[in-house]
Amino acid sequence: MAGQKTDARDVHVGRRIAEQRKKASLTQKRVAERFGMSAAQLQKYEKGVNRISAIHLESFSRMTGVPVAYFFEDLVHTEEDAATGFSEQAQQSYAAGDGWMGLVEVVARHVREHFSEEHRRELAAAIHALDAKLGS
Repeated sequence: MAGQKTDARDVHVGRRIAEQRKKASLTQKRVAERFGMSAAQLQKYEKGVNRISAIHLESFSRMTGVPVAYFFEDLVHTEEDAATGFSEQAQQSYAAGDGWMGLVEVVARHVREHFSEEHRRELAAAIHALDAKLGS
């Protein structure tokens, strides 16, 4: 994620991380050690200076017992955020209380930002194939 600009969304998520860490009586040092990073790096996530990965956010969610969606609640969306993703149809918004859909939102954002168009299509095809195998 080097060179990627952060924005108000990163600040919002970072504040939520700091709030939950403090509520759980966890120090930055303790959380950082569990993630294999420095306390300074965690502090950058909490301040929104650096963008936290979906994997770290999901791990932090489990550590604090808070659904991933919590970190995105009350997030103000801009027109710039309204990308349609893989299809012409706009994606349906997720329910704030549904942890799975919150995880989907985080992963989708990560895939959009870091995968090439070809790899996004391959991933989407694999997910559709899985859905068919599960009989949905």
